[in-house]
Amino acid sequence: MTQERLIKKYPNRRLYDTSQSKYITLSNMRELVIEEVPFKVIDRQTNEDITRSILLQIIMEQESGGKPLFSAELLMQFIRNYATASPETFSSFLGQSLSAFNENQKLITDQMQKTLSGTSFDAWLKMNEQNMQAWNQMQQNILKNLIPEK
Repeated sequence: MTQERLIKKYPNRRLYDTSQSKYITLSNMRELVIEEVPFKVIDRQTNEDITRSILLQIIMEQESGGKPLFSAELLMQFIRNYATASPETFSSFLGQSLSAFNENQKLITDQMQKTLSGTSFDAWLKMNEQNMQAWNQMQQNILKNLIPEK
């Protein structure tokens, strides 16, 4: 299991990854979440755990660009549940629902892979995936060379 990364948030609103000894962005934090890297964010001045606050900022950033995941009606229902439902019950329900959704997505993906395995479409998908990985690596290398590390 990967050790939990410690991220410090400084008064200038910058985030510092202590395990990599460099400043990171909310976008980098989002990547950590997607890659399931455990981390904890603390306020540098107070040592307060502000992980939830940072995660909410990431969601806000995601919601403000592109296609939002949450409709206004769904957000209103969230707010109403703060006032009317037991927070533990509501949180547990959401957690179980998301777990079931993720399990179903994985089952569907696995079934599609089994169905397409050995077909020409499968070979095309694998080639496309390799091309995307190479493209992403190339972009990262270009950006790394263009943006000096601080």
